Amino acid sequence: MIKICYRLCVATLFFAAIQACDSKENIAISGTIENPGNIKVVSFYEGERKLDSVFIADGNRFRFERGSTQPRLLTLAVGKNRYPIILEPGQPVKFETDLQQPEQYQVSGSELSEVLKAFAPAKNRIEFVQDSLQTVFTKATADKSSEQIQNLRSEMLQAFEPHMQRYIKQAVAFANEQPNLAGFYAMSTLEPEMAEVELIAYGDKIKNQFTDNRYVSEFKAEVDKLRALAIGQEAPYFEAYTPQNKLVKLTDYQGKYTLVDFWASWCMPCREENPNIVKQYEAFKDRGFEVLGVSLDDNPGPWMGAIEADGLTWTNISDLKAWSSHLIIDYRIRAIPTSYLLDPEGKIIAKNLRGKALEDFLKKTLN
Repeated sequence: MIKICYRLCVATLFFAAIQACDSKENIAISGTIENPGNIKVVSFYEGERKLDSVFIADGNRFRFERGSTQPRLLTLAVGKNRYPIILEPGQPVKFETDLQQPEQYQVSGSELSEVLKAFAPAKNRIEFVQDSLQTVFTKATADKSSEQIQNLRSEMLQAFEPHMQRYIKQAVAFANEQPNLAGFYAMSTLEPEMAEVELIAYGDKIKNQFTDNRYVSEFKAEVDKLRALAIGQEAPYFEAYTPQNKLVKLTDYQGKYTLVDFWASWCMPCREENPNIVKQYEAFKDRGFEVLGVSLDDNPGPWMGAIEADGLTWTNISDLKAWSSHLIIDYRIRAIPTSYLLDPEGKIIAKNLRGKALEDFLKKTLN
């Protein structure tokens, strides 16, 4: 009897040890979502990638757990509400929120997740400003002409820029104070178009950190691509054919200021911007300004029709492969219109100048 009891005790300790080891290789979070309404699930994202969803059970409770040997920076999504959390192996986290006051949430068991709460007001503020300006823009553009819409867009971007610049400074300061995944999260929320210099500097800073974290590795890879297209860098070489089957090379444009304009016949924002580019081309072509149109069309008919209809008298090229084109990959084109302004040596000096912003830049540069 004593031997049997001894064996049972040893077995119990053995399985307890296994569970303890397993828990150290798991990340876990549980909690409650009060007043969830029609929301039935809690979802978890790593960057833009959805990892999993769990149901909200009786008592408005949920639990998420999965194997991991390293800390993970995740976003907990409840309806439209997003909460950054950092889960570490062997450290179960508790989360609570009430969807009648979703910004008032509680998190415990993760010091870094608690640290992230200090950054939440800044992120909420910039999102509020962005949404407010978008609402104003949408209402203001009703019954406006294409040129008026472009001018309003420029005005809204100018109004938004000081808010974004303030947010960029807050994110950089927070990351300097928090040399960990909490700081990384703050930097990962920045837009490359407006925080290129800061993101490249931060990518250099964490080059040898978080080497086992997949999300951070993806961030570093994107920063490397961003660096290759940064202002001051030589624009990646490309070549393609005109509708008349003439080969055109980017190097043909050295010696002039050149706007490389990525567009397509089916892209309405591109077509709406075309009259402005025509206007600037006519005004500055005799002062060393050129335009090279690069189309994302895959059908020569609509492409050639749009060139004629919009009066695009500059050179236009395409490989007619649309989003499969190597030009898209080399220039990281995710949406159009996208443009790069190159100096006479072929270096990038500005990006995505539209409407009055393009005119102002050319006046300053060429006058």
